[in-house]
Amino acid sequence: MLRSNPELLATDQRLDRSQFDLLMQVAARYYRLVVFDSGNDEAADRWIRMVDSTRQLVIPTLATPESAESASLLLEALRHRDEASARLAEHAVVVVTQSEPGDTTRARRIADGFAGWVRSVKTVPFDPALKSGPLRWERLRSTTRDAWLRVAAAAAEGL
Repeated sequence: MLRSNPELLATDQRLDRSQFDLLMQVAARYYRLVVFDSGNDEAADRWIRMVDSTRQLVIPTLATPESAESASLLLEALRHRDEASARLAEHAVVVVTQSEPGDTTRARRIADGFAGWVRSVKTVPFDPALKSGPLRWERLRSTTRDAWLRVAAAAAEGL
């Protein structure tokens, strides 16, 4: 796991294209499955290299209009970037997570908006354990754990 240093600004922690390629080369030597959390900087060299190195794209979004719009714009940009990126967008898995308790209707409506655009759309229910400090699998509700297992299965299906 590579972790950012919370005492430095993000601009002081950026990987450039050659550093990303080296990281990918080393990781692929020892692991058959490499997972990247790309962050939200689509203009960064590392983000572009991550997309170019990806076989399965998983796009998380919250069940809010603003977050869903960002995910939608990302998918649209990938569709217009090149053939490989368009294929990634078409076969992506979108994960809509309820950010507040009781917003199941909005989460379903947002998820339905992605149907037909991507290979799979999954929803994850609100869980207080997702908002309270470090994520611990055993603290998640069983419905949340089951939902994340469905997300993992959908992503694995695309590999």
